[in-house]
Amino acid sequence: MSDKRLTVELVTPEKVAWSAPADLVVLPAFEGEMGVMPGHQSFLVQLAAGEVRVTDRGEVKHFAVSGGFAEIKDDEVALFAETAEAAELIDAERAHQALERARRSALQKSPGALDAAEIEAAMLRAKTRLRVSRRGGGAPPRTGG
Repeated sequence: MSDKRLTVELVTPEKVAWSAPADLVVLPAFEGEMGVMPGHQSFLVQLAAGEVRVTDRGEVKHFAVSGGFAEIKDDEVALFAETAEAAELIDAERAHQALERARRSALQKSPGALDAAEIEAAMLRAKTRLRVSRRGGGAPPRTGG
């Protein structure tokens, strides 16, 4: 195994959400998942809402992101995401409530095209957060009332 490592930085408009070395990063690229290892060709890629997986010495850390882009250059992976949350910090109950709100909005009478796109994006963000939170060992959302 090579001693080369990646430097990974996950940045949101508010803060640097996470920064650490890694052996592998899997990104939710707009056209499908993309893996990045040391020595990867320089690249700029659009991120879709989804899961970022960072592997460091066999341990995998999971993040939910909601769009943005990533720049890969000289064994550095800089992810610039609209939002980013580590799996263990996701409030699954809150994500479940957001999904239910989006589903209720989708059932309302004839939303406009923009509203429909916003509803779809909200549902995707909530579903992603729920899926990633399960990977981090967080408590599942409560059901019922």
